[in-house]
Amino acid sequence: MTPARRTAAAWTLVAIQFALLLVLVVVPPGALWVRDGVTFLVGGALVVVGLVIAVIAGVGLGRALTPSPVPLAEAELVTTGVFALARHPIYSGLLVLGAGLAVIGASPWHLGAWVALLVTLMVKSRFEERMLLERYDAYAQYAARVGRLVPGVGRIR
Repeated sequence: MTPARRTAAAWTLVAIQFALLLVLVVVPPGALWVRDGVTFLVGGALVVVGLVIAVIAGVGLGRALTPSPVPLAEAELVTTGVFALARHPIYSGLLVLGAGLAVIGASPWHLGAWVALLVTLMVKSRFEERMLLERYDAYAQYAARVGRLVPGVGRIR
C-alpha cells in the first residue's frame, strides 16, 4: 500500500470511529429496556470507566499519541502501564464508553452503532498492527503475550 493510500485509509477509519461515537451520543433514546436510575447508573459508570481507561492510555503514550493508526516517526513502542494489559487500551476505553452510551440509549440504533464501533476498532487495530510489526522488532513478542483489547484475548501467535 502506498503511503498516500495508507494515510487515506487511516484517516477514514478515524472519521468512522468519531462518527459512530457521535451517533451514540445524539441518536434519540429507545425502549429496548427500561431507562431508569439503574440504567443511567450502569451506563454512566461504563462511560466514566471507559473515559478513564482511554485518558490513562493516552497519557501513557505521551508524545506518541495520535488519533491515526499510523505510528509517528519519532514514536517509541510503549509496552508498560495499561499497555502491559492490552495492546490498544484507548480502543478498549472507547468501547467501554460506547457500551455505556448504548446502555443509556436503549435503542437498536445504539446497539448497532456500538457493534459498528467494535468492528471499526478491530479493523483499525489490525491495520495499525501490520505497521507496528514492520516498525518494531519487539512488537511480535509483545503481541504474543498481551491481548489486543482485553487482557489475554487476541494475542498474536
